[in-house]
Amino acid sequence: MSQDADSGLTAAERTRLDAIRGADALADLVAVTGAASEHDAYFAAKRQHRELTARAGTPLSAADDLPGTRVVVDGTAFWVHGVTHADTPAERDFLRRHVAQFLADDANVYVEQGIRPMYFDDVAGVCEMDDYAWATEQCAGLDSATHVDLPEAAFDGVVEDVNALAGRFRTAAFSLIDAGGQYYGEDFEAALGDLATTFLTSHADAATGRDFASFQLSRNAARDPTLLDALQSYYQRAFLPQPVEREWLRRHDPELEVVTHARNEHMADYAVYHHETAPAVHLVVGAAHQPGVTYYLRQHRDGSRTVDGFELAG
Repeated sequence: MSQDADSGLTAAERTRLDAIRGADALADLVAVTGAASEHDAYFAAKRQHRELTARAGTPLSAADDLPGTRVVVDGTAFWVHGVTHADTPAERDFLRRHVAQFLADDANVYVEQGIRPMYFDDVAGVCEMDDYAWATEQCAGLDSATHVDLPEAAFDGVVEDVNALAGRFRTAAFSLIDAGGQYYGEDFEAALGDLATTFLTSHADAATGRDFASFQLSRNAARDPTLLDALQSYYQRAFLPQPVEREWLRRHDPELEVVTHARNEHMADYAVYHHETAPAVHLVVGAAHQPGVTYYLRQHRDGSRTVDGFELAG
């Protein structure tokens, strides 16, 4: 059995991973995984994608030691930096130090709505995007009554939970498991985390990365931002291509699809639309958004996407 020395995958495994990454719809995953239904194929593809991507060892890039993904669009380097946006002094100082250097190099810096007042309120060169305002307008146009908890006017922080009670309960449970890890060991902690994820997350959560592993990695990175690369790598493994995740989420929670993956598309378009002649562009977004924003930037790079018809919120 031949194996790609650079990736750690056999030729057949590389072909399967490429097929998963090239999927445009849930139906495509049935043929790739051999599952009996689109539902089963989605979860089978998730498992295979996590395993194969981890073994392939796709490295992250870094700009001035801030990890991220780099996509060159029409000669301009676009960097997407996933962060915890947990409002910690450690992450604040870490990001401000790097962003100051980006601005000194005449780069454009765009941040997810809510991150600027959290970390960069006094930094004139940082531009806050309009992604939450845009999502609010899009939700208002849906037929079903929204249950997504979006702020009506001011965006003083990043919205994290769409179901406040369930979100608080899940966070409390994950926190207890994380805190107890020092007593019962990493293996048992991971097993408890997987069990809690199974019982405390929904089908919709599967498409947004809400699980114990992401919770733990995010908490660690919020305390020590040099660990952001581990969080970013986790989300690279966790998410299937955007069209697949969005189709799955629209079936289970169309409002949540708007405020998660649809915002990825809008943020990528926003940056391409506004960057003008900057030598480089840096987007600072929640780590769960990094793979999706990168996906749409690559579409711009490949010429399969344009900003024709792009509209700001309001």
